[in-house]
Amino acid sequence: MTGRVLSIQRMSTEDGPGIRTTIFLKGCPLRCAWCHNPESIRPTPELVLVGDRCMGCGSCREVCPQGLDPDRCTACGHCAEACPTGAREVLGTDWTAEDLAREAARDRAFFETSGGGVTISGGEPALQAPFARAVAMALAAAGIPTAVDTCGAVGEEALWAVVEPSALVLYDLKVLDASAHRHWTGADNVPVIRNLRRLAAWQREGRWNGSLWVRTPLIPGATDDETNLLGIGHLLADLGDAVARWDLCPFNPLCRDQYRRLGRPWPFEGTSFQDPDRLAALAAVARTSGVRPEIVHLAGQGGRGT
Repeated sequence: MTGRVLSIQRMSTEDGPGIRTTIFLKGCPLRCAWCHNPESIRPTPELVLVGDRCMGCGSCREVCPQGLDPDRCTACGHCAEACPTGAREVLGTDWTAEDLAREAARDRAFFETSGGGVTISGGEPALQAPFARAVAMALAAAGIPTAVDTCGAVGEEALWAVVEPSALVLYDLKVLDASAHRHWTGADNVPVIRNLRRLAAWQREGRWNGSLWVRTPLIPGATDDETNLLGIGHLLADLGDAVARWDLCPFNPLCRDQYRRLGRPWPFEGTSFQDPDRLAALAAVARTSGVRPEIVHLAGQGGRGT
């Protein structure tokens, strides 16, 4: 059982309780305009150039089968291996589920002292559902709790595969209005809402005994308006006690360098951090939406968006 991994981030405090090791998988069904992890969108390996590391030695050109033609690049990695400064990197490495679980388990001491664990994120883990499930089950067998971070835009079978062995689900609910969701993410939100209701039902029926946290990114001009938050809040309130936490995640512009490395334009290139008073006001609105006020949390500014 193998899967494609973008990166492993240790000592994370933004992807669930305690100190966590977050595994980012490649591939996502959404194309969110503000995506804070753009390297994870495409399922295939990608080659990037870190320009300030390049010293122009030509080692990469000597070994590249395609003559460094970006239109013919297969991300074979020969240039990255030859580069003496690490200016060229291949994003996306294949791991076996067993090896990945063993690698993440190296941080067990941090999990045990902080109440943390491993979070499987992306991209979208359910796009590699058998692999993500195998990793989660191997960690659970080792006594390490896992969380899965999902956008919900997947099929029921794939969702259940990654949810069933997980102690925590981080569920991204970005935009409630259907047309706005299509505009900003490139996809319909009907399956997202349907799967959120499924999660609540599985929990209510005792089929799944984990905890459900919902996360909403506060993106300037896209999701950070009162109407959107009130609508999401009404939906969450309708789910009763199923949702244990609703995280509001402020916009983070620091990912602009990731787009530059990938050579992709980013519509939020010139957008800065949000005003703290504005963020506090949005959190106050969310607390009046019908949910239990104590479940609403405003993440620290600069935290990772979804």
